[in-house]
Amino acid sequence: MSTAHVVCRSVRDCATMLDSTAGAEPGDPYMAPPPDRPFVEAIKHPPGMLKIAMMRKDHLSAALHPECLAAVEKAGKLCESQGHVVEEAYPDLDFDELRPSIRLIISANTARNLSKRWQVLGRSPDAKDVEAVTWWVFERGLTITGVAYVEAIAAIHAAGRKLATFLKRYDVFLSATLPAPPPKLGYFDMNGDVEVFNKRVSEYLSITPLHNAVGIPAVTVPLHWTAEGLPVGVHFAGRYAEEATLLRLVAQLETAHPWFNKVPGL
Repeated sequence: MSTAHVVCRSVRDCATMLDSTAGAEPGDPYMAPPPDRPFVEAIKHPPGMLKIAMMRKDHLSAALHPECLAAVEKAGKLCESQGHVVEEAYPDLDFDELRPSIRLIISANTARNLSKRWQVLGRSPDAKDVEAVTWWVFERGLTITGVAYVEAIAAIHAAGRKLATFLKRYDVFLSATLPAPPPKLGYFDMNGDVEVFNKRVSEYLSITPLHNAVGIPAVTVPLHWTAEGLPVGVHFAGRYAEEATLLRLVAQLETAHPWFNKVPGL
């Protein structure tokens, strides 16, 4: 349900790493269309005037923490200063309704992956090998039927089509990366109470899982910092296979509002 890239200090490094890792391997069942030019070359050109949908809430229609709201609004003004059109808009998607399908797919894949690992190790599944939450997800995954899995995939695809329709009107989404600043270490305890962990994760991951699920590109940049010196990510997402548009946009914002030398105090 997600594809990891790398954490970079600059947009140039991000583009270079994507150039180094993008593309299909022989036999891959799916592949993204190849870019017109290397991403590191694309970011040398301005993105042109973009129409940007700005979200002042998360995908659950919940209010953002004041710091995250400030980050989004500041980013919106920065985009406007670069000649882009920014307006508040939200896709007609019930993310709360979609989340069970996301969890089901993750659970089934977790059960398969852990089972394969234990096969390689030549031993039976053992709760002591993984965190309490991971074991709970593994056991849940073992109960999922093939029909339920296919239904979940169909729900994700339907959401992707609906989001793609919304993105016919807008080039880019602008939102917070997370609905609140970073919590203290230990807040997400995978060896603690499973229900508490699930509740906290559901509340905190209320934006990015949708973009992961439907397979559209996204990037987060540190355009805002709290008074305590904590970075607050600003999240941009775009149309399928239009990574270059996002990279050009954030390269433009990086030039206007540099973050390379800004690091938290120790």
